[in-house]
Amino acid sequence: MRLSYNKLWKLLIDKGMNKRALSEQADISNTTVAKLGKGENVNTDVLLKICKTLECDISDIVEIVDK
Repeated sequence: MRLSYNKLWKLLIDKGMNKRALSEQADISNTTVAKLGKGENVNTDVLLKICKTLECDISDIVEIVDK
């Protein structure tokens, strides 16, 4: 099992936001955004910053999927 951030990318499209804007508005590094893009693990503080920025719940940006 692993985490998938596909919901995050769909939400960004719905809000008309790109990864760079997310990085700037959520105050997270480009490296962290790249990790998200690769499906790698990130700190929960990062996920909370994203949720606060996008005004959403964590289940709106991440899900657990089978490999």
